[in-house]
Amino acid sequence: MKPLAPGSTIGILGGGQLGRMLAVAAAQLGYRCHIYAPDTDSVAADVSAAFTCAKDDDLDALGQFADSCDVVTFEFENVPVGPLHAIENRAPLHPPIGALDIAQNRVAEKTYARDQGGTTAPFAEVTDLASLEQALDETGCPAILKTVRMGYDGKGQARIKSADNLAKHWDTVGQQHSIAEGFVTFSHEFSVILVRGQDGEIRFWDTPHNVHENGILAHSLAPAPPEILAQEAPARELAARMAEAMQYVGVLTCEFFATADGPIFNEMAPRVHNSGHWTIEGAVTSQFENHIRAICGLPLGDTGLAATRVEMHNLIGKQADDWSGLLADPANHLHLYGKGETRPGRKMGHVTKLHF
Repeated sequence: MKPLAPGSTIGILGGGQLGRMLAVAAAQLGYRCHIYAPDTDSVAADVSAAFTCAKDDDLDALGQFADSCDVVTFEFENVPVGPLHAIENRAPLHPPIGALDIAQNRVAEKTYARDQGGTTAPFAEVTDLASLEQALDETGCPAILKTVRMGYDGKGQARIKSADNLAKHWDTVGQQHSIAEGFVTFSHEFSVILVRGQDGEIRFWDTPHNVHENGILAHSLAPAPPEILAQEAPARELAARMAEAMQYVGVLTCEFFATADGPIFNEMAPRVHNSGHWTIEGAVTSQFENHIRAICGLPLGDTGLAATRVEMHNLIGKQADDWSGLLADPANHLHLYGKGETRPGRKMGHVTKLHF
């Protein structure tokens, strides 16, 4: 594909903070962004040139949107796949629809990682209460029950400590098609964040150590400690194989557990990722800029660290209300997402600090 010239229009499916940061990066390279989202309140649309507010399955609106764009990407992996097939020949779509297909189904995702040579936690598909009982025979207890589709930041999940009262846990996930996963003993959580260009070149950012609280990412720190770095090579190799097999274009994130037996694949996100927000100031080229570069056919930017150490802290709920106090530290880089309503568990922004 011939590189898109500045002034071209990038379509972004999804209107949240990831789309907002993509649009900012695109504007710095001279591109216009057109947001497509079903909600009228879009923080991505606030910083973009055009906004279509329509349902994800509105084929007429999707078609007009695609016709107005020179390339289309997405900031949210739960965009319905079916309607995208109606527009894939009307504008280039990166990453590929196949990546969404895999990421939207936790059973397919785990199976795909295994097929590419990765190691996962023991898992089994659950379609009803009887199959939940059978699944726990395979995974053991404790285990975690997750809906196969949708659900993130701890939503759509139930922790099972014993095989007693399984009906309660089945009700917790709404009796939906699910996956049971055995628990993994791990020392750290980390993510491999890569970008793959249209020419097949792959670059990695430094591996961040991720700390979660209440099922939500709280902090990412780069570079990671030695316990993670010792497992970085096989994790990167798996992520690269997965990207190659999908003919992926753009930023891909794979999350792992560091264990005594090596890295255990947890899940993938076919998009820019919360654990890579530190790259805006902390890397020579951010994940957002390199995603734009990749989908537009431009050369990829340097992914090296811009400091000795970088820390990123999510601002969850009312934590963002202390924006003045955060800015009182001149070393802090504050990012607020422009969301009007503060709710518990809602990501309102993040702050990044560089250490030299």
